[in-house]
Amino acid sequence: MNVLVISDIHNDIENIMNYLDKISLLNFDVIVLPGDFTDIPSKGFSTLDVGKIIIEELKGLKKSILAVPGNLDGDLIELLDKEKISIHGKGKIIDNVGFYGFGGAKTPFKTSLEPSEEEIKLGLEKAYNDVKSAKIKIQITHTPPARTAVDMLYTGAHVGSEAVRKFIEEKKPLVAVSAHIHEAKGIDNIGETKLINAGRFPEGSCGLISIKDGKADVKVVNLT
Repeated sequence: MNVLVISDIHNDIENIMNYLDKISLLNFDVIVLPGDFTDIPSKGFSTLDVGKIIIEELKGLKKSILAVPGNLDGDLIELLDKEKISIHGKGKIIDNVGFYGFGGAKTPFKTSLEPSEEEIKLGLEKAYNDVKSAKIKIQITHTPPARTAVDMLYTGAHVGSEAVRKFIEEKKPLVAVSAHIHEAKGIDNIGETKLINAGRFPEGSCGLISIKDGKADVKVVNLT
């Protein structure tokens, strides 16, 4: 299985259109979206309008889509459920790979979806239980695991979630996908779990996860 990761669109519909043709040439079976479809609403559009446009464009690729909301996507939770693509506090198994996740992230800005560490822990537990029978598991969160290369600000400060990190340490998914910290684009690992922050898709960055024989190859792809 090949998994495409598209992160942190932040209302930038115009620029994502520039890259949809390019990603259609890549080999992938599932699209994973770790959140922040939206941002402060554009003039004349609501966050719900933006979310609908992005999802419709991605549906045109005719692949399975799985998503968690970002900290700016509180208004999209019902839409993701209605579109049957949500793994926010739930999990789905596709071709024997279990995808589970939880969205949102703490910020200093009082954005629309900022769960506590306890809420993240409980949400991941609920999601994990939906896929515990799957031999291979992929965790998807908006907020990154603490004290890693994928949660580091330009200043060197780590701002990720201890709850997300602890869950990875305990459950040992094959891959853990996160977003949120744009400057922390890249890969890392916690034990044998590979971590990826694919960076901002409207800037021409996405992630690819290739799973074969129980192992994962993880990379950030530059589409520009």
